[in-house]
Amino acid sequence: MLIAFNPIYAHPLPEGHRFPMVKYELIPAQLLREGIITESQILIPAPLEEDIILQTHAPHYWQQLKQQTLTDKEQRRIGLPQSPELTLREIVISRGTIDCALHALYHGVALNVAGGTHHAFADRGEGFCLLNDFAIAANYLLSQRLVKQVLIIDLDVHQGNGTAALFMGNPQVYTFSMHGAHNYPFHKETSDWDVPLPDGMNDNDYLRTLRDCLPVLIDEVKPDFVFYLSGVDILETDRYGKLKVSAQGCLQRDELVFSTLKKHGIPCAVAMGGGYSTQIRDIVNAHCNTFKAAGEIF
Repeated sequence: MLIAFNPIYAHPLPEGHRFPMVKYELIPAQLLREGIITESQILIPAPLEEDIILQTHAPHYWQQLKQQTLTDKEQRRIGLPQSPELTLREIVISRGTIDCALHALYHGVALNVAGGTHHAFADRGEGFCLLNDFAIAANYLLSQRLVKQVLIIDLDVHQGNGTAALFMGNPQVYTFSMHGAHNYPFHKETSDWDVPLPDGMNDNDYLRTLRDCLPVLIDEVKPDFVFYLSGVDILETDRYGKLKVSAQGCLQRDELVFSTLKKHGIPCAVAMGGGYSTQIRDIVNAHCNTFKAAGEIF
């Protein structure tokens, strides 16, 4: 099992910022401390090449990121202040997701400590997302003819609106999003299959819903590769999630996804997505459980 991590993932933010950037330092440290991974399993991704970015993102938007010309309004929509270091972070994360996908093709699974930036559109960023790493990696695999049919399983509590828009009408990438019905983004895009969840959904109902969906996805889409966004903002401790899923339920979700893919021999690249629990340990523990589940099942 390969883990993509670069210290640049933990980008400094203004004091009091609501995005828990520190988790990107804590996750690999805890994985090592608990013996879930070893140092030899960590790959440090390099920056992604421009031509690969432009397979997914509009040239004028990429120039804005490179030249630091996002307007104040555009920065507010993203929720992060622009800087050269932030742009570099995004392209390193995207390279990490491609690296994970390439590894998973031959070894079953690989996980990026960051990524899952599913609110980024071709021509703009939103919701702490500048570039859409899953879209970039999916387009790369397809352009290299390494896969024929991609399935994106997005289980972040927020709909993958950017991903849905990027692949609308593209039969080679099927987008599945199971998310809070009354949560951000308040204007939803149309995925190939959207499953809106009511506020307050508990473990049993959440897992039953997912258990009903996964076989249909596998049978109908017949993917030869899956990107899995394992957001932990479904937790009952999350400040913004509005669901009532326990830490154990979140782990069972991951186990369900991984065991289904393993059963069908489908390789999988994973990105962590969101998590905004008040206590950082709740976020980190839940993310680390995803790595643990992947290692045990694959």
